[in-house]
Amino acid sequence: MIRASIAISAVALFFVAALISSPAASAEVPMTTWGKPSLDGTWDFKSATPLSRPERWKDQEFLTETEVAEYEKAIREGRAARLATEGEVREGLDGQADVDVGYNSGFLELGSKLDASLRTSLIVDPPGGQMPAMKTRARERNKPYYEMQTQSPAGPEMRNLTDRCLIGFNNNPMRSGAYNNIMQIVQSQSHVAIQVEMVNDHRIVPTNSTSVNTVGIPASTRFWKGYSSGNWDGDTFVVTTTNFKQFAAPFGTGAAAVLTERFTRLDENTLEYEYTIEDPETYDVPWTARQQMRRTNDDVYEYACHEGNYSMPLVLRAARKLEKEGKTDKTWLPSWYKRRG
Repeated sequence: MIRASIAISAVALFFVAALISSPAASAEVPMTTWGKPSLDGTWDFKSATPLSRPERWKDQEFLTETEVAEYEKAIREGRAARLATEGEVREGLDGQADVDVGYNSGFLELGSKLDASLRTSLIVDPPGGQMPAMKTRARERNKPYYEMQTQSPAGPEMRNLTDRCLIGFNNNPMRSGAYNNIMQIVQSQSHVAIQVEMVNDHRIVPTNSTSVNTVGIPASTRFWKGYSSGNWDGDTFVVTTTNFKQFAAPFGTGAAAVLTERFTRLDENTLEYEYTIEDPETYDVPWTARQQMRRTNDDVYEYACHEGNYSMPLVLRAARKLEKEGKTDKTWLPSWYKRRG
């Protein structure tokens, strides 16, 4: 009996030790003093996982760890090879694309690791991992914005919103871009402040908001970053954003666009970020993307978009020069928009 009791105790201790050392047991979520998960911290959201699922993985939602290692190795080797080739000519510059952007490779901070979920796309709904096709009428609605940028600009208002430093290209919703893929959250019981390094984009979101319709924001009132309201859904902070200005709504959406973001702290070093785009005037169905942000000790620096930036005055000087010469030119659309089309 004594020997059996010792054996049982040993087994029990084994399972207790296994539980303590398991990832689930160590994945404790930091909490605030008022009982909600802490979202505080600086978070890195750059990722090599594509937004939409590539054709090569069309029937595969997840990768194996071996496939992930091979894919990430291919990314590193491919970038090293391109840098070596470019360096022979222009020290890492990338032809017309660099002329459009004005940066060499030293300014870039591209994601080199896939999302920790090992998914083949950030889009999780629709289940196929593909962004729904944009409706024809939505393309027609957006067409003037792109056509305007093909023309010699009469003024800065004829350039896109990122050229004018009004909004960034990887925020609201947050998604991995060429650089500035860092976001900081400062949280209180009544508000959550969200700042993305890109263009110092910041929102101060109340944590007990009601819907936009009940707080009296008229449909005619529009904002570059939209109007955001927040609520806790259990341990997830949900931010709903509407009332975007024209051409500032995410992913080509329009006046009826609703962006819903969900922030869920998974553990000490992981923040799950999910966003849903809904606009029946643009897409037949809503679609959702999800990724895991990583905690970082990097600082969020000032994004002085116009400081020392000669792009806009040079663009306008070139346009005035063409006017004096009596010439017209409709090739001003940046190369990345051409590649999208």
